[in-house]
Amino acid sequence: MAGQGFEFEDFLPIIAEKLGEEGLIAELCNGFRLLMDPARGLITFDSLKRNAALLGLNGMRDEELRGMLMEGDLDGDGALSEMEFCALMVRLSPELMEESWQLAQRLEQK
Repeated sequence: MAGQGFEFEDFLPIIAEKLGEEGLIAELCNGFRLLMDPARGLITFDSLKRNAALLGLNGMRDEELRGMLMEGDLDGDGALSEMEFCALMVRLSPELMEESWQLAQRLEQK
């Protein structure tokens, strides 16, 4: 397992297309609740490690899990709030980011 990385397939655009914007946000919120520490209301390292198997991530090393948290931790508290988690999920979806960029450019031209 050492030296191997995880490759993720980007299903967010498919979910967004099928469920619409509100449905996508609802699903992201459901994912957040699945991974969060109920006592803190945040995704912590321990809650991510404990629940990673639910997402098929049970082979990830601690440093990979910490890297995932650091990637989205905007306020530096070592955990992910619901907003940080949702922003991270959208940011990590190249197709959704491209669609957002194109929409922003079209609106700017109007």
